[in-house]
Amino acid sequence: MKHLLLIVILSSLAAFSWGQNTLQQAEGFYRQGKFSAALGLYESELKNAPNDPYVYYNIGNCYFKMGSKGLAAANYYRAFKLAPRDADIRHNLTLALAAGGERLVPAGMPEILHKAFFYLSYDEVKGLTFLLLWLFCAAGSVWLLKRKFKRVFFASVVILIICSGWLYARYTLEQEHLAVVASAVAEIRSGPGTNFPASASVPQGHLLAVQDTKDDWYEVIVKSQGLKGWVEKSTVEQI
Repeated sequence: MKHLLLIVILSSLAAFSWGQNTLQQAEGFYRQGKFSAALGLYESELKNAPNDPYVYYNIGNCYFKMGSKGLAAANYYRAFKLAPRDADIRHNLTLALAAGGERLVPAGMPEILHKAFFYLSYDEVKGLTFLLLWLFCAAGSVWLLKRKFKRVFFASVVILIICSGWLYARYTLEQEHLAVVASAVAEIRSGPGTNFPASASVPQGHLLAVQDTKDDWYEVIVKSQGLKGWVEKSTVEQI
């Protein structure tokens, strides 16, 4: 048993050391301007850290330097969903989207309100809501049994309602299947095939909401323009 535990510990340390070496090598390539080599190492690191926002952020940086603004925006967006408070991630995502004529903050919404809404990640909002639900149950039990902490109980009710609404709004966004135009341009067609006429062309970096899929095509809505149609899967990158 002791030998097995030792093997597990040594294996974990070796994996951690290998991951650190990989990231250091990738950073070195990036500083030397070898963005393609750095990109390959960062993408291989995703197998070990699939939920690391900073790996996605660095992948986005590589694509941005290589001129692929759409793929950069897709990876910045993945990083943003995991670490929405990070100022660098937010800044670079804003730049990448702006390069394609998109906005991170919807028109008419104050930026401070957008930052507040996305101050916590979806998982953090979910955890906070369950914590408040526990507080509500505890405060409610004390109030019902001992008639104490009435104000705490009603305050917890109000806060729980607000947080539940926040969670529902974030859940709705989480269920939205987003994609970014990754090629130089994506043609919006009236049906899933090149035999259908193109009604519009959308440049690289634009955000799309995927509604349906058929063979090699996505039915999408162009979020900034409200256009609806079909695009080839090869021209977009799902987030």
